[in-house]
Amino acid sequence: MAAPYATDPAQSRGRLYAEEESAHRSLFQRDRDRIIHASAFRRLKHKTQVFIEHEGDYFRTRLTHSIEVAQVARTMAASLDLNVELTEAVALAHDLGHTPFGHTGEEALNALMAPYGGFDHNAQALRIVTDLERHYAEWDGLNLTWETLEGIAKHNGPVTGDIPWALAEYNKRHDLELHTHASAEAQVAALSDDIAYNNHDLHDGLRAELFSTDELAELPILHDCFAEVDRQYPELNYYRRRHEALRRFFGLLVEDVLAVSAANIKALAPASVRDVRAAGRMMIQFSPALWRDLKTIRQFLFTRMYRAPAVVEMRVAVTQMIDELFPFFMTNPEELPKQWRKDVADARDETALARIVSDYIAGMTDRFAIQQHARLIGGTPVPAGVTDGH
Repeated sequence: MAAPYATDPAQSRGRLYAEEESAHRSLFQRDRDRIIHASAFRRLKHKTQVFIEHEGDYFRTRLTHSIEVAQVARTMAASLDLNVELTEAVALAHDLGHTPFGHTGEEALNALMAPYGGFDHNAQALRIVTDLERHYAEWDGLNLTWETLEGIAKHNGPVTGDIPWALAEYNKRHDLELHTHASAEAQVAALSDDIAYNNHDLHDGLRAELFSTDELAELPILHDCFAEVDRQYPELNYYRRRHEALRRFFGLLVEDVLAVSAANIKALAPASVRDVRAAGRMMIQFSPALWRDLKTIRQFLFTRMYRAPAVVEMRVAVTQMIDELFPFFMTNPEELPKQWRKDVADARDETALARIVSDYIAGMTDRFAIQQHARLIGGTPVPAGVTDGH
């Protein structure tokens, strides 16, 4: 039975466009299913986290990452007596707005869009599910519930100050109460994202040989994980040893969040999801001690992985691609696919055109962006970069 502070689908604020609901699925199950069947979700299989899509079959993509996040989120939501379906829907949708080439692509597109309101991947995810997925007869977008949209928009906390334009535009017609915290379910999705990428970036960095197992074993948290494995399995081979250590690391992160979050909820004693939104702080958190250790690990990953020479070389190359594709389509919008050219015809000014071009480029997969750049512009191909030898 769900806790009183869980989000109850029977009390949902509903959808922007009224529709008959399913007799067999709750509102949030239906939201989850619509996200899974979305074109943008399928494209995540060829969008990468750190490495470019063609660099190796074993590295995480945005799709495998989203599945891992959803798995962690389901586990934690169930443990905290939250609504599992809503948590899963937000977790699966959280990366829909990412550009090709990971955060490098986002940084490039944000710089190009600076004169037109900028680019933010969280706001773009909301734009995708409320506008750019155009498959239904009666509306644009997926017509998700208010609670799922709220979770996508503000799972990382209230959105105040300079609100990304895509989020601000939608909020004018469907108030998501951006000044408050999101539901506990959305907060679980946010922490599940942190857990998943902290774990799998260590896996991927090892596979890419950007650092060694011995170096990982010297880091906080991981030192104890390796020590425990060595005590229990003193003769374990190299690959199994690191897998066992990282498995324990993963489990420690989950257990820490569950313990701290349960304590936060007990202290607040929320009688409803409204109390969670009005709490003034996140209910779902890491402990301060573990968070400090995680920051040390993240700094290690930043230096040794995200800014490794081969990754930096790739960043330069893919930034150039985005920098060249954007002005090309601004000057030659007739090169956009047919279904995009109607929007171009309706564009009132340069800002409207820039947003169409931005939407198109942001939706590209790594491989499609590389192919389009080669076809339309040519030039030096993407460097080989880091590979896993597969």
